[in-house]
Amino acid sequence: MKILVLNSGSSSLKYQVIDMNTEEMLVKGYFERIGQQNSFLTHKVNGKKHKFEKHVEDHEQALKFIFTRLMHAGYGVIKNLDELGGIGHRVVQGGEKYSKPIKITDEVVEEIRKCSELAPLHNPAAILGIEACKKIAPNIPMVAVFDTAFHQTISKERYIYPIPYEYYKKYGIRKYGAHGTSHQYVAYRVAEIIGKDIKNLKIVNCHLGQGASVCAIQNGESVETSMGLTPLGGIPMGTRSGDLDPSVITYIMKKENLTAQEIEDILNKQSGVYGISRVSVDFRDIENEALAGGTSAQLALDVYHYDVASYVAKCAVAMGGIDVLTFTAGVGEKGPISRKAICEQLEFFGIKIDDEKNQVRGEEAEISAEDSEVKVYVVPTNEELMIARETLKNV
Repeated sequence: MKILVLNSGSSSLKYQVIDMNTEEMLVKGYFERIGQQNSFLTHKVNGKKHKFEKHVEDHEQALKFIFTRLMHAGYGVIKNLDELGGIGHRVVQGGEKYSKPIKITDEVVEEIRKCSELAPLHNPAAILGIEACKKIAPNIPMVAVFDTAFHQTISKERYIYPIPYEYYKKYGIRKYGAHGTSHQYVAYRVAEIIGKDIKNLKIVNCHLGQGASVCAIQNGESVETSMGLTPLGGIPMGTRSGDLDPSVITYIMKKENLTAQEIEDILNKQSGVYGISRVSVDFRDIENEALAGGTSAQLALDVYHYDVASYVAKCAVAMGGIDVLTFTAGVGEKGPISRKAICEQLEFFGIKIDDEKNQVRGEEAEISAEDSEVKVYVVPTNEELMIARETLKNV
């Protein structure tokens, strides 16, 4: 069976088709700038990348064009849509209602819509992708795979905030976490690499990209994570602030006479390592600036590395120890400087990395030193494969 995996953004659409008999990725693509004059599709198949400049007004038109590429004699991997056994959609926020993936119905779409306040940059976009599929391929079953679902095993004392309890009962304000699909994939994959039952491992996974979070996985379940009510919380990210003293927000609002939306935009789009460095959202640019003597760039990295290490320690506390530390996503997979700086602050846990092994980029590898008491691995994430697996189970 072949599964189509879709990750919808507000003006983009990422996709993969995976053959579930072999779990081989047959094709991947990225439609960018949907609704803009210079929209285009990048479509990669058989190791070759093809670019198509195509103006589309919305996700429906984008998806129609993607399907023409998927069924094309030269660029395609299917003869017709009947070859697709299901479509898996990445959905960030499922609230408390969804603790596992679910087959999509009108009721499910409405629940995703209700959760949009908690993921305003992501859930509305997911709905656009789902609605497009319903119009173009109404007979193909669809499954929603939620980033928050993996974290529904976190205990109540760890997800309840110390604010009036009525806000939890009235509005569901609590820690939900995110990147659950990635954390789940990496945890199970590293257990396979090591050759141990995941139920006997205490794993801390660092998903470090433009969005970033740290997760404690014990007995194969999430027991603590850094992101909170929304994907804004936790450690600093590319442009997101992460955790703050709440008074920082109200203080700035009063001083700058800002609305709630304006301060939310600042915290989501102008903060994080970019906010401190004012260089870039790309860690490579920040590292180069720091190496050239840029003090703000170095400060941004120092803050970032310290906060990640601090949350790794918190995750170890949640599990009463740590057996394996993993790094994944863009910075985690390709950032030896960040990995080293984070691990150096965790040496009191017995964590040591081998500098030569740590030069790996984008490949599965152990980077811990021989005498490290904790195994350290780089494990490239594969959220699409995880979504495809879950889709196969639920169609």
